[in-house]
Amino acid sequence: MENLTLNEDLLILEGLKVTSQFKTPAFILLLLSFIFIIVSNMGLVVLIFRSRSLRQPMYLLFCNLVINDIFGAAIIIPHVLKDILILHSERHIHYINCVAQSFCVHFHGIASHTVLMVMAFDRYQAICNPLRYTSIMTNRMVVKLSVVAWGSAFVMVVIPTGLTVRLSRCRRIIPNLFCDNASLFNLSCENIFIDNIYSLAYTVLLLSSSIGSVTLTYLKIAAVCARSKSKSLNRKALQTCASHLALYVLLVALGFIVIILHRFPQFSDHRKIVTVMGHIIIPALNAVIYGVQIKEIRQTIKALFHIHKLALKGK
Repeated sequence: MENLTLNEDLLILEGLKVTSQFKTPAFILLLLSFIFIIVSNMGLVVLIFRSRSLRQPMYLLFCNLVINDIFGAAIIIPHVLKDILILHSERHIHYINCVAQSFCVHFHGIASHTVLMVMAFDRYQAICNPLRYTSIMTNRMVVKLSVVAWGSAFVMVVIPTGLTVRLSRCRRIIPNLFCDNASLFNLSCENIFIDNIYSLAYTVLLLSSSIGSVTLTYLKIAAVCARSKSKSLNRKALQTCASHLALYVLLVALGFIVIILHRFPQFSDHRKIVTVMGHIIIPALNAVIYGVQIKEIRQTIKALFHIHKLALKGK
């Protein structure tokens, strides 16, 4: 009886289909990418909090994005690394762990949008209300925006997770790299109409509010820049908004590609590869773009390297 219960609680993950000759290169490449993402993003967080000149609303809100990237990479990439090394028949996961992983995956995905939305609000205030910026974007406002970003993501994940765990299961195979809510409720032979409706509704709500708010924000910013004859204002807008907008467009594009590929089971391997690449490219680009392009962070990094170089010479 105990063995039966254990078997019922074990689910099978399809994972990536990697041939034996590509297992080692894929593992090494993925591991190096993971190390780069963790080290570079954690370095940015430490740098921002240690440098007084970088304790500005823009960079403090950016820390939310960096922390979310680290969280997303930590819950996905080690799991994929482990699956590359083991046989397909051994890719098991307990149901409770699968639910926890699904919760974390969706929480990370939704937080990616909500954090970028509050960052867009900050850029709007900086460019469209420069004289009132410091009075609006106080430390208290930064905390409020951060709580809204994380809190709304948490609420949007709790409801579908609660709806899913109430269902019984008659299947065991998860046709994905990792556990997600859709794969979990599709394990049931019960009526999953409510789960499908909520999943569709919250996806539409998230994407429409995210795309709508960011688009409206940048249209207003573009209008202000078009009316302004100040080259410094336009240069500041381009410098601070280009990186944010590029990352947002990439996030939405990858999200739509994954959603579209979900509709075509014959392209499941392509969908898995796109999913992995998304969890590598976006966190890595965040670190590179914000670490190199933004003047204040670039100068701080150069100063730290210069101090380290002088210290080595002194020895």
